[in-house]
Amino acid sequence: MCGLCGILNLDGSPADREILHAMNDTLIHRGPDQGAEVLIWQCGLANRRLAILDLSPDAALPMRSTDGHITLAYNGEIYNYPELRRTLEADGYIFRTGADTEAVIALYQRYGVNFLDHLRGMFGLALWDDQRQMLLLARDRLGKKPLYYYKNNHRLIFGSEIKALLRHPDVPRVPARSLTPLVLAYGYVPAPLTFFEDIRMLPPGHVLTCRNGIITTRAYWTPPSAAGAEPDASEEDYLEELRATLEEAVRLRLLSDVPLGAFLSGGLDSSLIVAYMARHTAGRVKTFSIGFTGEESFDETAYARRVADLFDTDHHEFIVEPDAIDLLPFLVWHHDQPFADSSAIPTYLVSQYTREHVTVALTGDGSDELFAGYERFYAANLAEDYRRLPGFVRQGMKTVTDLLPEATSYRGIAQRARRFVSGGTLPPAEAYFSWVRLFDDEQIEMLCVDEMEDSPSAHFQSVFDLHAVDQRRDLTAQLLDVNLTTYLPDDLLIKMDRSSMAASLEARAPFLDHKLLELAACIPSNLKLNGKTTKHILKQAATGVLPDEIIHRPKHGFGVPVGRWFRDNLETYTRDLLLDPQALGRGYFHEGVVRQLLDEHSSGKRNHGQRIWTLLTFEWWHRLFIDPSTPAAP
Repeated sequence: MCGLCGILNLDGSPADREILHAMNDTLIHRGPDQGAEVLIWQCGLANRRLAILDLSPDAALPMRSTDGHITLAYNGEIYNYPELRRTLEADGYIFRTGADTEAVIALYQRYGVNFLDHLRGMFGLALWDDQRQMLLLARDRLGKKPLYYYKNNHRLIFGSEIKALLRHPDVPRVPARSLTPLVLAYGYVPAPLTFFEDIRMLPPGHVLTCRNGIITTRAYWTPPSAAGAEPDASEEDYLEELRATLEEAVRLRLLSDVPLGAFLSGGLDSSLIVAYMARHTAGRVKTFSIGFTGEESFDETAYARRVADLFDTDHHEFIVEPDAIDLLPFLVWHHDQPFADSSAIPTYLVSQYTREHVTVALTGDGSDELFAGYERFYAANLAEDYRRLPGFVRQGMKTVTDLLPEATSYRGIAQRARRFVSGGTLPPAEAYFSWVRLFDDEQIEMLCVDEMEDSPSAHFQSVFDLHAVDQRRDLTAQLLDVNLTTYLPDDLLIKMDRSSMAASLEARAPFLDHKLLELAACIPSNLKLNGKTTKHILKQAATGVLPDEIIHRPKHGFGVPVGRWFRDNLETYTRDLLLDPQALGRGYFHEGVVRQLLDEHSSGKRNHGQRIWTLLTFEWWHRLFIDPSTPAAP
């Protein structure tokens, strides 16, 4: 795992080594083991390396081909590397290293741009072909590894993180103010946009080429649409292949020359990963979990211990205190943009503690997007029945839920009921968005000083129409497509990449193996969401591998009790920061609406914990990236 950056001067002038070195220095957390810059006249490539395969200096990055024509800056792991190496050696290629990077170069030499079709793993890469005078940028199929770029009339500048681009004097630091409503609604900026004007993210499964100053971007892989419901479908038709493909995905991700372990929450997904790791690991699997003080509903450590005991793992457990809020500026710095997923706190902390023991950790990310693991999928189907209720019944339910005070526990009944009732009468896409968004359109209009150019509701509808292409399928299948192509890469994978890389830890997600995804897409949606049962087919696959109490326990996300923190220990902190004259003077938000939000939360009338967290990340982003003359780490 690594970080990369680079410069291509479109006028043919030589790239600046000093600037490239400064860009590379911002990525040292992604690769503390080695760093270097390579200049090939107008193109400069730089890398920071976290050594996982072949720890010798021979595998240093960037890497050049033996003939010197190809230079590769690389971030990622190719899990089918041993198989690719055997094939290439049979064709006469002589390897100098044991690193997968060299196989990527050899594949490009053999297949050209189509080399990407042969890679099974996660990656962001930049390749310079000196003979063709061509730069190639690419990301893995699902977007596990990031890649950003900026272009003006003179040069193309790119890197694994935005902060690397900002070290180049050509790249402006101008907030994309018009995107503020999207940040407030989603909690992030939907890719390929960023909250910096003119900086873009290369989409997952895409390749960008630049030759003779002409940039072209195309998709080399598109995720298959999820299958709709088939009433006569039998789970027996899929179980054996599902088990085998998942186990293979885990086994492939054990490839490492450094110690590795696994995040273990005690939920179905991470427990299955650990179970398969135990089958293919000679010693005891190292597992790591995290809990919270003062809020039992967010704490899963007892379940993690149960699984650790079952598979006799070398288990490590950490507890998060409310003072973890001190990490807020640190996390905002590593995410480069306003980012409102508060579970970045425990994700970073478990990564930090895990890094003290291992360099690689397997995670359960991606299962919910493949197998309909979110309760909101069931809610979306339930809403179809709710809309058929008489109007006076629905109005009565709304009146009752509006009167309920909102608790700060993980499964707060009042806010869950209120969200469902308020969105249940809307069309399917609007209803779904109303349950997952942070601020609704009315709240955003009241809060923001600037008028909205386009409402987040309209934006989500366009996203839904774009990604849920075949709307003849059932709603569950359509929502699976939308989650896989938006929430997963724009939120979950960004969070995992930044949080783990901030700790110099490589995180691997077996559920996001593209072979497993292609199999899961073929499974009918009614075998994923079966009545009220989410991930039905995966739970059946886990039978006999995990105990029933783990398989059938309610879904529990990686949440953080920020609502309790902002109501108790951190109330003064939030008011001091959000009502600071400097914050209000930016002209984004109306002071009176911010005060009302804080008052409603502290009184217990509403749980605005996630909304307050969103505003805090927004303010800290401005202080770190826009206010200073040069962005600097906190």
